[in-house]
Amino acid sequence: MIAITAAQLEHGIAAILWPFVRIGSCFMVAPVFGAVTVPAQIRIVLAGAIALLIAPLVPLPTNIALLSGAGILITIQQIIIGIALGFSLRLVFEALALGGQMVANSMGLSLSFNIDPLNGTSTPALGQLYTVLVTLIFLLLNGHTALIRVLVGGFHTLPIGTSGFGSRGLWTIVNWGSILFSGALAVALPGLTAMLITNLAFGIVSRAAPTLNLFATGLPISILFGLLVIIVTLPVVESGFIRLLGQAFMLLRRLSGG
Repeated sequence: MIAITAAQLEHGIAAILWPFVRIGSCFMVAPVFGAVTVPAQIRIVLAGAIALLIAPLVPLPTNIALLSGAGILITIQQIIIGIALGFSLRLVFEALALGGQMVANSMGLSLSFNIDPLNGTSTPALGQLYTVLVTLIFLLLNGHTALIRVLVGGFHTLPIGTSGFGSRGLWTIVNWGSILFSGALAVALPGLTAMLITNLAFGIVSRAAPTLNLFATGLPISILFGLLVIIVTLPVVESGFIRLLGQAFMLLRRLSGG
């Protein structure tokens, strides 16, 4: 009969619990995994399955009990690390949605709000279109498996312990927040420029023909021209998202100690 001591049982639970907490926290906020259309039970089962598979390979801190003060601190650190990694990747998707919202506002589609399937919130139709497109690109490029690889590899480059990211890592995440605005502007700039030229043309026409009802004729033309601009600039959106996605995974590897 095999005898299992309390210390061995606690060590076995910690070997599964701490990786599960980091992976599960990341899945709760990461794009695709953290979508409102994905039930929380699916995320928990997936995180638990991954944690169970990698548990024998994850280095654990020695002489730290799971329910001790240091053990609770480690658990909190794993939650922070997982949320930070998932949030950093999610900012790329939010940048694309913000860029679509900027273009939609310039072409008169700001009143068309739908439910975003990724976030569960009301966003302009163009922002929702960009979100769906970049989600498909993310899955096509196997971004979901790349995220899992980063998480699994991070247990060796950023071992489980009480240190966490440190102040330098936290400032790196704060600085990464600027990508939300710079990425959105890079994606929306061609469309915004084209719509600015269109609005200037409408201004000239209104000065030349003051009796012309531009609200009745200008809005349909602006929307039609905006749709053409969106079609033309789709390759720019794709290339911009792929570039931002590459930078995001480089950041995730750097935060994970790689």
